[in-house]
Amino acid sequence: MDSTELAYAGAAEQARLIRDGEASAREVVEATIERIERVDPQVNAYRVVFAERALAEADQADARRASGQERPLLGVPVAIKDDADIAGEITAFGTGAYGEPKRLDSDVVVRLREAGAIVIGKTNVPELTMWPWTTSVTWGAVRNPWGPDRTTGGSSGGSAAAAATGMCGVALGSDGGGSIRYPAALCGLFGIKPQRDRVSLGPDHHDAWNGLTVYGPIARTVTDAAAFLDATADGGPTGGYVAALSEPAQPLRVAVSLKPPQGSLARLGADQRRAVEETADLLRSLGHEVIERQVDLPFQVTVNVVVRYLRGLDHDASTMPRRERLERNTRALAKLGALSPDGWLEKARRAEPRLAQEMNSVFDVADVVLMPIVAGQAPKLTDLTGRGAAWSFNRAATEVAYASPWNVIGQPAASVPAGFDADGLPLAVQLCGRAGDEVTLLRLSAQIEEARPWADKRPPVDAPAALAAA
Repeated sequence: MDSTELAYAGAAEQARLIRDGEASAREVVEATIERIERVDPQVNAYRVVFAERALAEADQADARRASGQERPLLGVPVAIKDDADIAGEITAFGTGAYGEPKRLDSDVVVRLREAGAIVIGKTNVPELTMWPWTTSVTWGAVRNPWGPDRTTGGSSGGSAAAAATGMCGVALGSDGGGSIRYPAALCGLFGIKPQRDRVSLGPDHHDAWNGLTVYGPIARTVTDAAAFLDATADGGPTGGYVAALSEPAQPLRVAVSLKPPQGSLARLGADQRRAVEETADLLRSLGHEVIERQVDLPFQVTVNVVVRYLRGLDHDASTMPRRERLERNTRALAKLGALSPDGWLEKARRAEPRLAQEMNSVFDVADVVLMPIVAGQAPKLTDLTGRGAAWSFNRAATEVAYASPWNVIGQPAASVPAGFDADGLPLAVQLCGRAGDEVTLLRLSAQIEEARPWADKRPPVDAPAALAAA
């Protein structure tokens, strides 16, 4: 297997190749570093790459394998979003206002290392992870490998770009309003937002954005994501998520819901509607019962997101050691958060059970919800830069309108690739599940993947002329 194929193999296959002696951990890491050196100067997925350290850890992984040690992700290079901590390294958080290097790894990084994974680098995010596009004054813009004049989405845009181009085996993302699912959708990847608290945010980021935020994987395949969850998640199924994928698929009731939350400015594009309709047809052909049933998304859902987001942003901004370095729009929105009364936040948190009950009424007649994840194409970077706080906030809310309600109630949801539009940009759909039921989403996503494979589709990122023209 040549280095490009090895880099694109994905976490689960890379782990198998190393385990079976068909490739060494060093070969996998070298292939990944080669991809980074070739592609990342034009994509800008990584803020920092730990090439020398990763090669040393790869040699250690090969020594462990030679001695008979087995770990599920032994030797697999993983990308860490730059809102998670790595001991001895700054967490830049997309800003120039960052502080000193961190003393401890985040819990999720500890779990990945214990599983044998090798941290290859930290990926770029927008300032304080606040936007669904990945640009910042300090660290620049991350370009979409499918259309380099367009955004990868955000805030896990660097992680999505890395996973889409073979610059990691799997990537850590975080999702406070769509930040795993939205970039995955724009980059042709599978991304799952797990149940709240499934993957620890500790030791320093518990209850991020007042309960909206979770950690989870952005991956080339469903199995890669399941392997990530096996390494990092608490309270998973007996035998693990990967093992659960091998169980026979059962017929499910799937509700198709196309309406965004009340009050949203999102307008579903023709291609995005077609992606949902074609996926519904596919699910029917696979033996599932598909019905039309709108999820109850009252205006209060949007209000709930806004209050928790703004208060979370104010908290993050106020804890930055060099707050004077924050961007103008960040300071403006953080100020709005600071002006929001404590009672608004308390009311929003108290409303969550009621909103969950309303949204979950759809599961009286369905096992899974199929809905859009994005309303239109990946925005062009030039359309997103140089805008004021109010415009940016409204655009952000529109971009993640279909994603953010599931953060309010903390339930799992996944972005699943669904082909391409006429411009060659990825399409995707969203699968949403009952509380704690990632297994059903993973199984159904794997069934879609088997019927409509996507991992063999690779972006034209190695075409320097196209990138230069952008």
